Amino acid sequence: MTSHYTNNISVASLLLCLFITSASARSSFLRQFTDGFNTNLQQGNGAGPNPNLEEAHYLHKHQEISSRDYKVSASNKVQGLRDRAPSSYSLKMESFNTLLKSTTDKYVSRPFAVGGYNWTLVVYPNGNKQDSGSGYLSLYVAIDNSTLAGAQQEVYADLRFYVFNKNERKYFTIQDTDVWKFSVFKTMWGFSQVLSVDTFKNPINGYLYDGDHCEFGVDVSIPSLFEKSELFTVTENFQNPRFTWTIRGFSTLLKDTYYSDLFSIGGRNWIIQVNPNGRATGEGKALSMYLNLDVNEKFRPYEKIYVRAKLRVLNQRQLSNFERPLDLWYQGPAYGAEYSWGYPEFISLADLRDPSKGFIVNDMLMVQIEIEAISLTKYLPS
Repeated sequence: MTSHYTNNISVASLLLCLFITSASARSSFLRQFTDGFNTNLQQGNGAGPNPNLEEAHYLHKHQEISSRDYKVSASNKVQGLRDRAPSSYSLKMESFNTLLKSTTDKYVSRPFAVGGYNWTLVVYPNGNKQDSGSGYLSLYVAIDNSTLAGAQQEVYADLRFYVFNKNERKYFTIQDTDVWKFSVFKTMWGFSQVLSVDTFKNPINGYLYDGDHCEFGVDVSIPSLFEKSELFTVTENFQNPRFTWTIRGFSTLLKDTYYSDLFSIGGRNWIIQVNPNGRATGEGKALSMYLNLDVNEKFRPYEKIYVRAKLRVLNQRQLSNFERPLDLWYQGPAYGAEYSWGYPEFISLADLRDPSKGFIVNDMLMVQIEIEAISLTKYLPS
């Protein structure tokens, strides 16, 4: 019994020693990895001893990580040439090759303000290796954390980067169709592969000119959410889409223009207008007919009303009706107040008055409108 107890104690002691040794090794490995990571960051910045080194590492670490969090897809990336120079910041260099040969992996511009925030343009002459940029020119924009209101604040920005091409006298530009979200955890965004270093360095291509000169730039714009909007809808299939107007004593009509009673379809008031002897190009040879929107209808500023309908002269002998389509916009005062649409030559007077056609029976004419669709526009705020 004593021997068995002693053996158990020995085994337990051995296991404890192994656990302590393993924990010490893990601690050493973690410390070495962290120290090495911090040392690399410090060397990348070209920095010396810093009393706030821990904070600097924290910020720099998130800048590096943030540039890799978002992968720009080929469908989102837009690039081309433009004449206009950068509007937010321009960085001109006259010793770019010196920068290429230095131990500094990047060049950071001085801060510039856009939208109440401070930004810097970051150029990696040999590419941001931590963002798959080796062998390329990499361009980024970083936001200054101190200009953010708090840790939870997010800033959305559109970015357009520039590289001047002297041959073309234009700027090569590259941008993304989406906005970039900056925060204390994502402080740097951009493109790791703007141009290959070989393409950029070759003087024939015009990016590096006059020996050692080049120019970069960026536009930072902060889009605000819309405060005003409109909703356009079209209503179809009305409960009572037709209105029929019976005109008696047609041959005795002496006035140029006649109007039906006011009627309502789709929440709007309408009137049919008829010119028995025609008007404009139809004068003396055709019946003119129009669908008029009541002039008392209220238009919102710059509102237009879309209408799809059919105007008809009804056949009173069970033959085919004569109809013409309407597909048009009624416009309010802001557009010139178009309240009436139709046809100056709707149907020839010869066909209309031919007894065999069946359009006028017992000196009575029947016309009809069938409205198929009416639009409605809502404006917010109203």
